[in-house]
Amino acid sequence: MTGDVGLAEELAQEAVVEALQSWPEQGVPRNAGAWLTAVAKRRAVDVWRRRERLDERYRAIARDLDETGEDEWQPIDDDMLRLVFTACHPALSRQAQIVLTLRVVGGLTTAEIARMLLVPVATVQARITRAKKTLAAARVRFEAPDPNEWGERLGAVLGVVYLVFTEGYAATSGDRWIRADLANEALRLGRVLAGLLPREPEVHGLVALMELQASRFAARLRPDGSPILLADQDRTRWDHAQIARGRAALRRAAATGRGLGPYGLQAAIAECHAVAPSVAETDWSTIVLLYEALGRIAPSPVVELNRAVAVSMAAGPADALRLVDRLADEKALQGSHLLPSVRGELLARLGRTDEARAELLSAAELAANERERAVLLAKAEAL
Repeated sequence: MTGDVGLAEELAQEAVVEALQSWPEQGVPRNAGAWLTAVAKRRAVDVWRRRERLDERYRAIARDLDETGEDEWQPIDDDMLRLVFTACHPALSRQAQIVLTLRVVGGLTTAEIARMLLVPVATVQARITRAKKTLAAARVRFEAPDPNEWGERLGAVLGVVYLVFTEGYAATSGDRWIRADLANEALRLGRVLAGLLPREPEVHGLVALMELQASRFAARLRPDGSPILLADQDRTRWDHAQIARGRAALRRAAATGRGLGPYGLQAAIAECHAVAPSVAETDWSTIVLLYEALGRIAPSPVVELNRAVAVSMAAGPADALRLVDRLADEKALQGSHLLPSVRGELLARLGRTDEARAELLSAAELAANERERAVLLAKAEAL
């Protein structure tokens, strides 16, 4: 509405402050979101009046100050998805698009974003600050793009939705292993996106991946909130209707005839797990091949680490340990608990118990999520 990220943040905060002051006495409005939007719009008008410019802009918004909070029609009808597309502005680098959107739209903290992207917190903070300055310097309107501009923003939009889901699927910090609210919102956005762009294979691939991963939620937690790892999950508690939806979305991705991209390949891996009766009966050889393909088109140390896990199941822990040791030498995952966690598991299977315990304790020390830390400490204690 304002075309300015920084101003929009200030106005939103001022509206919340006004709500905290008035709602305890006057009661919560029937449409709280519209109330906050209307207050923020009034504050915007005040700002523009003080600046003595853009008279026509604030008059137009002033005409829309009723409590309905309804904005003019936009091609993207979903408010949240429209904001994601808006924040992924092509004037910014891909990295800047993603961190700005995750922070301003997704509401994730800089620490959470840093852990997800495997970079220092200071790097994320600098990228967000630089992104805001870039938008201001380029004098670009912070507004929803036309449909003909969606394509150049789609990659970043998919990246944001995927990272929000990932944080929901396995929280990087806190005392909850699953943040179902984040995962469900990401899945909802993916489904809306698939309706908007039905011919984009990667949109369907991402939806398939999220559907298949989310199908395990009921089996991933004990009543006390502690995690249940894949090998110990009761597969009858997996949501088989959701698995069917995920597989259907994966078929739609393949039916475009343009091949599977990174999200489609990850969905194909998730499908291998979803259809297997047990961990032992999983088609690990196919999973290794899929990870090899994924590593070629979207290389990353996390992909290589996951490939090592698959290799350990298909060919044995010794072959996998060589892959993990190579990653350790490259220091690509330095500071992350993921590598010592996997290395500890492999060493334990090889009978190198003392080394395995040391790696698991190191992983526990690095883990920011309390539930995950408890699992790692329990494994170390068992050794």
